Amino acid sequence: MIAALDHVQLAAPEGSEDALRTYYADTLGMTEIVKPPALAARGGCWFQAGPVQLHLGIEKDFRPAKKAHPGLRVTDIEAYAARLEGRGAEVRWDGDLPGHRRFFSHDPVGNRLEFLEPVDG
Repeated sequence: MIAALDHVQLAAPEGSEDALRTYYADTLGMTEIVKPPALAARGGCWFQAGPVQLHLGIEKDFRPAKKAHPGLRVTDIEAYAARLEGRGAEVRWDGDLPGHRRFFSHDPVGNRLEFLEPVDG
């Protein structure tokens, strides 16, 4: 039986690791975690915030997905959106999900990310 989601993997182009580190660590506030040596040789990088892990793997013919994305639950979504905007990331608010405040943003290689917070009521 499935017990939990272990991680989400997103793709990225070769040579994008420094830009990914800046975005995921500095902008989003995640911590980079060490990849096992056999996997580190393939490039890419992994990040964690609490129990949430995002793995960025290198893909030779990379094209960011237009629709697919991880949904990341945050607290104090207004402050989090301001953090992203203050670090130069685009924030696009969307009010179509009942019971939630949410916005979308893109990492430096074009991966779409959803940030959401349930609303009281």
